[in-house]
Amino acid sequence: MNKPFATVLESATSLQNKTGSWKTVRPEYVNRLPPCNVTCPAGENIQQWLSLAQEGKFFEAWKVVMQNNPFPAVMGRACYHTCEQTCNRGRFDGAVNINLLERSIGDLAITNNWEIEEIGTATGKKVLVIGAGPSCLSAAYFLRKYGHEVTVYERHLEPGGMMRYGVPPYRLPRWVINAEIRRIINTGVKLYCNKRVQNIKNEMRNFDAIYIATGAHVPAKIDVEISGKTNIFDAIDLFKKLEDSRGENTFELGKKVLVYGGGNTAIDAARTALRLGAENVKIIYRRTLEKMPAHDTEIQEALQEGIEVLCLRCISMIDGKKILLDKMDYDAENNLLSKNGDSEVIAADSVIFAVGQFIDSDLFRNVEGLVISEKELLEVDKNMMTGLRGVFAGGDVTPGKRTITDAIGHGKKSAKCIDAYLRGIEVAPNVKTEVANFKKINTSYFKKIEPLKVKKFDDLSFEEKDISLPKEKIISEARRCFSCGNCFHCDNCYGYCPDNAIGKSRDGTLTFNYEYCKGCGICSCECPCGAIKMVSQID
Repeated sequence: MNKPFATVLESATSLQNKTGSWKTVRPEYVNRLPPCNVTCPAGENIQQWLSLAQEGKFFEAWKVVMQNNPFPAVMGRACYHTCEQTCNRGRFDGAVNINLLERSIGDLAITNNWEIEEIGTATGKKVLVIGAGPSCLSAAYFLRKYGHEVTVYERHLEPGGMMRYGVPPYRLPRWVINAEIRRIINTGVKLYCNKRVQNIKNEMRNFDAIYIATGAHVPAKIDVEISGKTNIFDAIDLFKKLEDSRGENTFELGKKVLVYGGGNTAIDAARTALRLGAENVKIIYRRTLEKMPAHDTEIQEALQEGIEVLCLRCISMIDGKKILLDKMDYDAENNLLSKNGDSEVIAADSVIFAVGQFIDSDLFRNVEGLVISEKELLEVDKNMMTGLRGVFAGGDVTPGKRTITDAIGHGKKSAKCIDAYLRGIEVAPNVKTEVANFKKINTSYFKKIEPLKVKKFDDLSFEEKDISLPKEKIISEARRCFSCGNCFHCDNCYGYCPDNAIGKSRDGTLTFNYEYCKGCGICSCECPCGAIKMVSQID
């Protein structure tokens, strides 16, 4: 039964024009997850440290990075920055140069000798970390922060793993590696180099848990007929010899060099050959350029340096300096096949193989509980534990992408799982958060600003080519961040609300008065960063 108009008017007057009783949706403040955070294998809170950097709070920004990644200066050089590929600003005027900003802040930390101060209360638990690559050192770092006693055994003469022995110094200077490792050691991690573990079960008598991330250092073999006097190198062995020689050119590669492979290691090997004096360097790859697994920026830089990529070819025979290449092609079903009898011969003084690496599984064989898969990798459960209780594994010895960033992420996750194991608690699950995609950003409030480009040198030396940013440019580039999904107190919602339903608490936090809000959604539409969500009120 309908109420008389006078009764409705009286009711509205008594409510003092409060309008919220019939709305179907209402706004709520949310902290959506920026896409850069989502795609970071190390799990960095990129948006948070960018917001501090744009205020000039570089030390505070560095501390936020260090909550998830102990190698900011390394990662600012060696990471393939998937964060930038998903950055919402990339669809507007160009992604924020997150990689360069992280590198610059990492370099500031080294220059100013910033140290890690927050170490957890000692637990009395002892953990052995086998290997001193990015995954192991990251695990050691986080385990120390949890308060555990950590010992690291490394079989090489220097720590760093593939950071040192797999990435050339023109991409990753050794002073950067040394400085960030030294910072981790200063937390109390005990590091012993030139020490190889012989028996895992024997080590278990002295430690409460073990973490294994010994890397993939064994070159993959390929079936190629080789005869005559030929200079044959493996890329990883070449890098190791170069590292051990402290960069001295003791190699006789000759003027013409072929590199066989299509990954990042092949690109690095080719560019290294140029720096060792080769004048003509070619990469032989069996598929098309578009299918090369190497990172696109690495490929482009190699091409700019004059390296030629011969695609759809396989090396079938090496006879002295004569290299026989079989030509390949795709059939109607997109299968890669050798073109019957179609081949060519080219000359080379040296051939460098870069067709992949495997783990050294001798340490794991015949150890009860450790299971090696068909792909010669250690099998682990969801908490990174092997079949042998108390023994965990990560990095290249387990399934996953073989990048330094992924290795760091494995180390962090494994440290969290080891800590839970030592404390006898369950691993806290990650909370799933809605992602702030581009459609949620109101770009009308941003002006287009071209992203900063990294400065490069044009020489072909082993000196680093890229230059970090000065403080003022760190600030200006960081300010290009949209702050996706996180309120930065622009007060747009406060100013646009037609019902005066938005207020401010004493600490500046914005609040909604739902008795006045009619659910029009203007605040959500006018939010530049997508930090307001309209939530249905209908069951």
